[in-house]
Amino acid sequence: MTGQAGLPNYLMKTMPPRSQGTDGGLAWPRLIRGTLISRYQRFKADVRLRNGRIVTAHCPNSGSMKTCSEPGSTVYLSRSSNPGRRFPHTWELIQMPSSLVGVNTGIPNRLVAYGVRNGQIQALTGYEKVIREVKCGADSRLDLMLDSPNLGRCFIEVKNCTLVRDRVAYFPDAVTSRGLKHLVELQAQVRLGSRGVIFFLIQRMDADLFRPADHIDPAYGQELRAAVKTGVELLAYDVMIDLERIALNRAIPFEL
Repeated sequence: MTGQAGLPNYLMKTMPPRSQGTDGGLAWPRLIRGTLISRYQRFKADVRLRNGRIVTAHCPNSGSMKTCSEPGSTVYLSRSSNPGRRFPHTWELIQMPSSLVGVNTGIPNRLVAYGVRNGQIQALTGYEKVIREVKCGADSRLDLMLDSPNLGRCFIEVKNCTLVRDRVAYFPDAVTSRGLKHLVELQAQVRLGSRGVIFFLIQRMDADLFRPADHIDPAYGQELRAAVKTGVELLAYDVMIDLERIALNRAIPFEL
């Protein structure tokens, strides 16, 4: 399979508030174009706007953001109207050579939930209820629970994937004890008779294959393989993404 061609650097666009789109995606809010100076302290990024002003934006991504946080890159920010926010701007997108990349880890959960409700994910059709942020076990939460009298329950953990090298998407991009815990919880739900799904949402358009990032976190790769062997299902999807919206695109094959 071939991926989508990279997008050019567009001018700043004015968009409606983020909402469900008529084409099955989520619309971006008004995006502000700038140039990344640096990303630091995990949740901060300094960006030079086109008028020369430098702003500190919230970076909604706790990962290492390998390959998608290079200084000098074109980035796109949204701006909150909440007067109580310390940093009104939020970093949403970065322009990489072969694709725009979504860096906001809050998007995948919403996009997958939207896709389930609208029948866009074939493996997850037929459920009547879609519930977000479900408590499981003593101290764990999973991103989604689907429920139906005929199909029973399906627990889903959604992971944001932005690391792509040579058209292969990898997760995680940093050691993740929390991600490991989610795999253990999914296996527990499978043993109790429910479906368990680990869903990797690749927020870019230049990957043809998904693999666990054993070179970064071998323990996660080992646990992912164990989870699949015990019945946890693995789904990987990429997106169609531009400066207007982001939408689910296609299922991506994986190698374990």
